[in-house]
Amino acid sequence: MPADRRLLLPVLAFALLAALAATVSACGYSSDSKDVSEGEPLKLGPLKYNVTFSRYLNPSDSEDSAYLVGQPPPPNGSTYFGIFLEVQNETEEAQQLPGTTFRISDSNGGIYEVVPSESLYAFPFFSKVESHEQVPTLDSTAQQGPIEGSLILYLLPAEASDNRPLTLEIEGTHGEKGDVTLDL
Repeated sequence: MPADRRLLLPVLAFALLAALAATVSACGYSSDSKDVSEGEPLKLGPLKYNVTFSRYLNPSDSEDSAYLVGQPPPPNGSTYFGIFLEVQNETEEAQQLPGTTFRISDSNGGIYEVVPSESLYAFPFFSKVESHEQVPTLDSTAQQGPIEGSLILYLLPAEASDNRPLTLEIEGTHGEKGDVTLDL
């Protein structure tokens, strides 16, 4: 084999290895974007929010009935919609969760507010998240449930489904805002 060819193979192998390393290292990339998609973390102040799942809820379904405890049947032309959320406090101090500053907007300008919930899976608005802890708390009903997230409940009209994407707007406790595009 000519000397030029013997030198070319290791150079090509090194270039391929470098490209692979750059690709793999980007897998753990984290940004501080305030506009993310469902399943991606959204950092607002000291807390990190992650919408683990969102979906329409069926009051006749046995799993969903636990999420809808105390709710009347939805009015004609409307349905309940659940957003399941995890919140991480990675700081050394307890942090206050925001109140009902979670709104859904649709592409047609519709705005939908939180429906109060009595469910054991409900998101604990206004509570504290201890240092290096999460919501839902470990071993709680919400954390042990099928979706492993705390529920934020909405009542959406049927036309909201036609006006996708739906976006969850979150305002943190320190006034910072972010958007999560829901995977619907």
